[in-house]
Amino acid sequence: MKLAMAVLLLLFLTVLSHSEADQAFDVRQHLSTVSRYGAVKDIADNSFVPTGIPDGCTGIHLNLVARHGTRSPTKRRMRELDRLAARIQELLRDAKQHSLSSKKVPAWLWQWESPWKGKLKGGELISKGEDELYDLGIRIRERSPDLFDEEYHPDVYTIKATQVPRASASAVAFGMGLFRERGSLGPGRHRAFAVIIESCASDIMLRFYDCCVNYKDFRKNQEPAVEKLKEPIFDEIASALQKRYELNFQSQDISSLWFLCKQEASLLDTTDQACGLFSPSEVVLLEWTDDVGFFILKGYGNSLNYQMGVPLLEDILQSMEQAIKAKEENQAPGSYEKARLRFAHAETVVPFSCLLGLFLEGSEFEQIQKEEPLDLPPKPPQKRNWRGSTVAPFGGNNMLVLYSCPANSSGKYFVQVLHNEHPIPMPGCNGADFCPFEVFKERVVVPHMKHDYHALCKAKLEQPVQKPATSKLILLFRWLFSLGNDDTSQRQRVEL
Repeated sequence: MKLAMAVLLLLFLTVLSHSEADQAFDVRQHLSTVSRYGAVKDIADNSFVPTGIPDGCTGIHLNLVARHGTRSPTKRRMRELDRLAARIQELLRDAKQHSLSSKKVPAWLWQWESPWKGKLKGGELISKGEDELYDLGIRIRERSPDLFDEEYHPDVYTIKATQVPRASASAVAFGMGLFRERGSLGPGRHRAFAVIIESCASDIMLRFYDCCVNYKDFRKNQEPAVEKLKEPIFDEIASALQKRYELNFQSQDISSLWFLCKQEASLLDTTDQACGLFSPSEVVLLEWTDDVGFFILKGYGNSLNYQMGVPLLEDILQSMEQAIKAKEENQAPGSYEKARLRFAHAETVVPFSCLLGLFLEGSEFEQIQKEEPLDLPPKPPQKRNWRGSTVAPFGGNNMLVLYSCPANSSGKYFVQVLHNEHPIPMPGCNGADFCPFEVFKERVVVPHMKHDYHALCKAKLEQPVQKPATSKLILLFRWLFSLGNDDTSQRQRVEL
């Protein structure tokens, strides 16, 4: 009797622990670059202890590179969801014809249609995205009050955005938060401010990827191989869902359902429909396939991905040197720039993070400085630094704050780098987040300055530039097919 009770107690505790683990799992933190800022911004490396700003140091300039806030799906992806609705009805009819049990089919599937059905336009900043950037503006002013104590002037607080409306709308939302109660417009005492926008055709500062012919060729050539990499995991999950729900899901269905899961969870806070079809372990693997895809096409997977961002890095260095010059010459307040604020896309933020050497493992910083190929992010359950939900969620950002520290014996000027508002270690600064300006310049910036944007992007590159990524794709492709009965995966294109 005692033995039977002990067995029952053990079973109960096992079920309870699994239930608690599932409840603790928040799918909104595992949506790769479709993650909403508020869900992931405070996920940081707990093992890293920030340096802290020494007494006597004051901020004299701030650079911000931010992705636009949460947006609606593009027109092309909305049409994909319409096709998914038709496909679901086809699967349900097929199940009825074969007299399969309908008890296993989730109830929501029977009446589901796309939340964006009939919508003619897409890709715009939604209200959640407006809130993300508005609140970010408020927090940045609260964090650095000395930098934002001047009367607004467009030469003091420079705001730039790409020509894409969701980026410029994000700049406006941010500015409304930053300059809240600093004007006389309406009950909120808002004020007008300028947003500088460059034509897409010539914007090599924030849309360098769009003006780089060689990069577009590389991406076009590699995208089919990247999609092919995902198929074994899609197939594994399709097989698992067939057994789970007795519906004849195929690989492409998994891709579309994963996309729906991300849109529902991020934009609508709906986590019990498409996302509920997948187990937590399947979600984590689907997230990983997204992360591997943008690692190869936008991140460390090919050095051209980030080398073409050199004009942006040069602009940031120039802004810091101008701020130092103004400080050294005791220029009058209001006569020099104190912040340069930029609003763009994941394709901007990700390469810029790579130029800074963020999210690397071990000795990888030395590898990228030698322009050697990096290993792909490790597959779950192994831990990895490279996660889209952290690197470039909606509203994701990098801030570089320049400090004047006149009493410091190791230098008068320092740079602090923050990612998603949290100090982050820089391998080029010996793993510190607070780095002497000259060290930052020589170890982080200068190694990239040997590259000329126009030479990289317009002159035809030799074929070996593409070999590292291609060879790694082939190796991963072979490895994935050898997984046997593992778990999961997904698909993605379009500009983020």
